[in-house]
Amino acid sequence: MGEENTIPLAHRVPDLGALELLLAVARMGSLSGAARRLGITQPAASSRIRAMETRLGVALVDRSPRGSTLTAEGALVTDWARRVVEAAEAFDAGAQALRGRRDSRLRVAASMTIAEYLLPGWLIALRGQRPDTAVSLHAGNSALVVQRVLAHEADLGFVEGLTVPEGLDSAVIAQDRLVVAVASAHPWARRARGVEAAELAATPLILRERGSGTRQVLDAALAGHGGLAAPLLELASTTAVKAAALGGAGPCVLSELAVVDELAARRLVAVPVTGAGLGRALRAVWPAGARPAGPARDLLSLTRGTAQGPGRRTDPRASDGP
Repeated sequence: MGEENTIPLAHRVPDLGALELLLAVARMGSLSGAARRLGITQPAASSRIRAMETRLGVALVDRSPRGSTLTAEGALVTDWARRVVEAAEAFDAGAQALRGRRDSRLRVAASMTIAEYLLPGWLIALRGQRPDTAVSLHAGNSALVVQRVLAHEADLGFVEGLTVPEGLDSAVIAQDRLVVAVASAHPWARRARGVEAAELAATPLILRERGSGTRQVLDAALAGHGGLAAPLLELASTTAVKAAALGGAGPCVLSELAVVDELAARRLVAVPVTGAGLGRALRAVWPAGARPAGPARDLLSLTRGTAQGPGRRTDPRASDGP
């Protein structure tokens, strides 16, 4: 193998801008005309031609008061340059087509709470920015959202759990808290001081299923108090949990976002809990090392300043990922 082949190709071949300049000289018949066509100064064009001649080791352009003409070698190099530029144009057209295909759709996976109470507003705002982007939404618990994002079945996910699984990057988009809520006729509704964490842990509750972010946070908060008692009811949707509590079945634990209207109307009563932290972060997640792009990037941007429960807003700088 010759010594010249050990030098990287990028150091042996003129860059695309220099080849485009040479083609412009051939078309315009002068260096000054080529410079104007490409929007650069004539000294810059002359310098670029000289650098290309030095790199190739041959003269490419004969300069005279009447203009610039290609040498025999320059004409041959121009033919080669045309093929390279045409290939680059085809490359650029293909890349634009890929971007267009990416930007024409957005696949979102979100936990039930975020899908029901936050995503609709974000998606309406996104449609104002990208009316031609088709959005598909898969709602499920946080564990299922993580699975879809890791399997590249969703471009962006939204979860409520305590941690971010390996293989994902994330950004905190909001702070939320869990609320223990009961129907107004429940004995806990009249407790001014609420309940202790140990009593909450020992009480059968109406809960979301295992794998939901709500359940993960509650399990962790009560782990030091004997752990959760067997659920009174274990339901797969926020709406079902809330309906059971409204019907008087027992206490439920849900995101504050999910019960704000019921609390305001006194259809449900919030029960203070002492001895357990029920706050949590809501996060956007995506495959590690692949920053959101196109519609996913725009949707992530729209989540900044999301309400952290009634009347509160996030600091848009809050993030635990890129």
